[in-house]
Amino acid sequence: MKIGFVSLGCAKNLVDSENIIALFDDPFFEYEEDLRACEAILINTCGFILSAKEEAIDTILEIAEYKRDKLQKLIVTGCFVQRYFEDCLKEFPEVDLFVKIEDYPKLPELLSDLFDHRFIHTYGKGRKLANNSYTAYLKISDGCDNRCTYCAIPLIRGNCRSYPIEENVEEARRLVEAGVKELNIVAQDTTYYGHDLYGSFKLKELIRELDKLDFKWIRILYMYPDEIEEELLIQMKKCEKVLPYFDIPIQYGNDEILKLMNRRGSVELIKEKIALIRKYFEDACIRTTLIVGFPHETEETFNDTLRLVEEVGFDSLGAFTYSPEEDTKAYEMDEQVAEEVKNERYERLMSLQAQIVEAKNKEKIGKTYEVLIERYETLFDRYIARSYLSAPDGIDGIIYIRHESPLRIGEFYKAKITGYRDYDLIATIED
Repeated sequence: MKIGFVSLGCAKNLVDSENIIALFDDPFFEYEEDLRACEAILINTCGFILSAKEEAIDTILEIAEYKRDKLQKLIVTGCFVQRYFEDCLKEFPEVDLFVKIEDYPKLPELLSDLFDHRFIHTYGKGRKLANNSYTAYLKISDGCDNRCTYCAIPLIRGNCRSYPIEENVEEARRLVEAGVKELNIVAQDTTYYGHDLYGSFKLKELIRELDKLDFKWIRILYMYPDEIEEELLIQMKKCEKVLPYFDIPIQYGNDEILKLMNRRGSVELIKEKIALIRKYFEDACIRTTLIVGFPHETEETFNDTLRLVEEVGFDSLGAFTYSPEEDTKAYEMDEQVAEEVKNERYERLMSLQAQIVEAKNKEKIGKTYEVLIERYETLFDRYIARSYLSAPDGIDGIIYIRHESPLRIGEFYKAKITGYRDYDLIATIED
């Protein structure tokens, strides 16, 4: 049976998808990229914000139409299903099986009943990398103990559940054996790792063990500002493979709004943490995420955010307009911001960030970086690469490279920056 997979949402969801795909490592199934040619399709959904929910609904409806042709079985899993399970059963009769996140351990049994075929693999005991063989994510925990007033993740995923250090190391060792060279550590809050399991933060102990494995790059994503301890920075500095890359979602630049968001710490603390990072790592890449248009936002509070962004000079910045999520505290707040105001402020924020990035990219011209070659674009006769400054999620920008002789995909080279285009860089390989 030809089967296809669609994974929506974040990198953490992608890890779930890869665990699910591994269940189908069976001669009975054949992976098929062309969804129109599939006899079975599995969709792993996201349900974090409105746009993610809309994407999930649109994808389900679109693929359900394939049942008029070859498609026999349609399975839907993920956050959207976990959050709206009863509604899914009523609204999507075309779907043969909905699976909530909490039922993933039962997947082999559920799928065996659906396909009338015995599934022999166990969920979570193996992964099939979905994108390539040289880059992978390591999800070190699930759920979240933070209760940000805008966030539905604890409602969907529950409290933080850290996986033991030895389990994460074993998973990483399997990724090394599969050929992975770049390991990206993910969780809802990586800096909180281990607190629920061991009673204290254990990210520094984990990266010390991971650094012993045969990776080229190890990157840490999603670090909560107030949990970035000096001891963690010292351990990162000692590690040979851990990159000086700091993904720190600060969410806003005004203390009043941060308090309404139930974010720990203050703007002053954020600045202190960033200064501490730059004390230990002169070449630190600091990325953040911001929310525009949170309830009670005013022109004054928004301008505070602009001032913080300008003062800090983030290397990379992503932003989204506030999305009211039912069952969260912010959903019931008064003084909601009009959509047109959110969008106008979002444009101003991103315009400022574009100026900051342009100045930073000018400074990179003439510098040499180690880069990972990701793919070749035949149409433009160029390679797409990344340095340590860019995570594989496409947010940070890429590097364009032209080279007379072929370059090996998934290999590392030295590249000299010769120019830039918006958020992206242009480089040549140093032979």
